[in-house]
Amino acid sequence: MRSLSLTRRAATGIGLAAFAAPALAAASTVPRWGVHEITLKAAAPGNPFDVALTATFTDGKTSLKVRGFHDGEGTWKIRFSPPTEGLWRWRTSSPVKALNGQAGSVTATAPRDHGPLKVVAGFHFAHADGTPYRQVGTTAYSWAQQSDALCAETLATLKASPFNKMRMCIFPNVAGEPIFPFEKAGEGWNYDRPNPAYFRMLEDRVRRLGEIGVQADLILFHPYDDKTGWHAMTPARDDRYIRYMVARFAAFSNVWWSLANEWDLVKAKSIADFERIGQLIQAEDPYGRLCSIHNWRDLYDYGRPWISHASVQHGAAVMDDSRAQIYRDVWRKPVIFDEVRYEGDLDKRWGDLTAEDLVQRFWHGTVAGTYVGHGEVFKEGVRWTAKGGHFTGHSVPRLAFLKTVLEAGPTPGLDPIDRTWDQHLGGKAGSYYLRYFGETAPTQWALDLPKDELTGGERFKVDVLDTWNMTVTPVDGEFLMTKKDAYYLHDPKRPTVTLPGRPWMAVRVVRV
Repeated sequence: MRSLSLTRRAATGIGLAAFAAPALAAASTVPRWGVHEITLKAAAPGNPFDVALTATFTDGKTSLKVRGFHDGEGTWKIRFSPPTEGLWRWRTSSPVKALNGQAGSVTATAPRDHGPLKVVAGFHFAHADGTPYRQVGTTAYSWAQQSDALCAETLATLKASPFNKMRMCIFPNVAGEPIFPFEKAGEGWNYDRPNPAYFRMLEDRVRRLGEIGVQADLILFHPYDDKTGWHAMTPARDDRYIRYMVARFAAFSNVWWSLANEWDLVKAKSIADFERIGQLIQAEDPYGRLCSIHNWRDLYDYGRPWISHASVQHGAAVMDDSRAQIYRDVWRKPVIFDEVRYEGDLDKRWGDLTAEDLVQRFWHGTVAGTYVGHGEVFKEGVRWTAKGGHFTGHSVPRLAFLKTVLEAGPTPGLDPIDRTWDQHLGGKAGSYYLRYFGETAPTQWALDLPKDELTGGERFKVDVLDTWNMTVTPVDGEFLMTKKDAYYLHDPKRPTVTLPGRPWMAVRVVRV
């Protein structure tokens, strides 16, 4: 969160001088991390989308400056999400007289949810109240632009699924309802005038995702709107659009920012353009929502300070956990392989994975201490990854099983163990180990645990997991660790775990 911390004396001065307005608006309440909305009316000359409007909120200790936005027909709105409980006073600033000097207060009450996400322990995520968040994401690029009926079906499908993040486009990449993000201008578009009705529609979708516990990963640009030119606006118009998006959406605690889908195919923009946009989001967003950018072939420099995590497209990186974990070592940030090819029956290599192939990628990514995203494209019916609707493939129940394994695992997440020696173990050294075998079909596994965080005498319980049939089979008894050699510990009386000789198996080893 980017905020201005104030001394108690200075904050008291602000409270007396700036916020003691003669016509103080009625106080209201909102849950901590919820959305408090202020509505103002004014006539403004020229383009109302260029009118500057901000409000400063303070609780006497911290101050946040929040940008307002035009919502059509002489209406302006300011949205605020209180980061702490208690009384927050606000006052507006604008060159438009009717918008300037307005003041009021809002009381933040106890939260109703776990709050927005943040990066924890370098490579993982947790909600603001400390609740772990294990990303199991999916993509439906233009679901939000579809009919109300199809959107309702998509939301019902999501609610019954394991997915807790949805990647979605602001500018549609396939046909939807006949409503668009900018006003028409002859045969083209007036890029200087966003269409408030369009963005109200998107807000409805984002709110409803939040109600079912799903994060909204908002893709700001993509290369698949050649006929509209929305991805190829001038820098000044890009910046207006970005400020508008942040003002409208940043207060929603389930929002993430994705600068682009396949940024390296957005030929109208350079790396310098994306750097400017990323820095602008960082400056404009008072809450510091998660932010990244997605690639086609050329990886972005995810070490940039405005990037919270890596959002990677790579069809092969998660075919092996040792390969996937290298991405963590490079950027020292959370890594989400948002696109690893899709489950489907297309004649394109990006849409021809079997369910087994996709589930395998999720498990390898999990053992690597990274996160993976789902997609689904079949020839018949509505393609989930294009428009949402319902699932056709067979990976989703298996991903739900994986999610139960993650939720029962260590917090905040799994990390690779003894990673530079090809151990293929994820978990927490000394207490939790997860080994995944993929398409191989061994009949036994030597239970040799790397010596890190072990001294001997520790006892472990073992489960054999069938990741395809979604079963957990406990191994009888306990394993007592003693030194095997300079690098490993094992139980000499039970040196191996028997496996069924089928693919898609895993072993879970948990300290008693």
